[in-house]
Amino acid sequence: MGVLFIFEHSITHMMQDLGRKYVRYINHTYKRSGTLWEGRFKASLVDSDAYLLTCMRYIELNPVRANMVKHPSEYRWSSYACNATGQTDKLIHPHPLYTALDKNTEQRQFAYRELFRLHLEPDEVHTIRDALNQQLVLGRDDFKDKIEAMTQRQTRPKPMGRHRIEDEQLIYYIL
Repeated sequence: MGVLFIFEHSITHMMQDLGRKYVRYINHTYKRSGTLWEGRFKASLVDSDAYLLTCMRYIELNPVRANMVKHPSEYRWSSYACNATGQTDKLIHPHPLYTALDKNTEQRQFAYRELFRLHLEPDEVHTIRDALNQQLVLGRDDFKDKIEAMTQRQTRPKPMGRHRIEDEQLIYYIL
């Protein structure tokens, strides 16, 4: 497992700063007003050993799910072309789990393309979206336990519904 770095609020603050400065620049330059993005920035810590490639598929299949393109290779802003075909982009640096797909570059690209032969299962999409929307950890239980111990923060969704009244309290209220 790789090294875990935790910088409290660093990505959040960076996105807020970007939102303030870039949006102001765009609005001034193009004589417009308002926001550029639909919602607030959200992030989820990902157990890369278990979920990185699944998250890469999720992200690169988003334009397909949104009916913007038929295949991720058609989306201009996707990293799919780099990972699946070897197109170079100085902004993209391969993750070690991607490079571990195969030592041979062509075989690695083939293995990556094979990941996209089938779409993600609905429960995989749901799990990723829940973790992101609630800003919780996406990973195995042992990974979540480790993160909870390190950060003293919630890593799993809270149980749905009201707190259950203990049987003794229930009897008291009935009497």
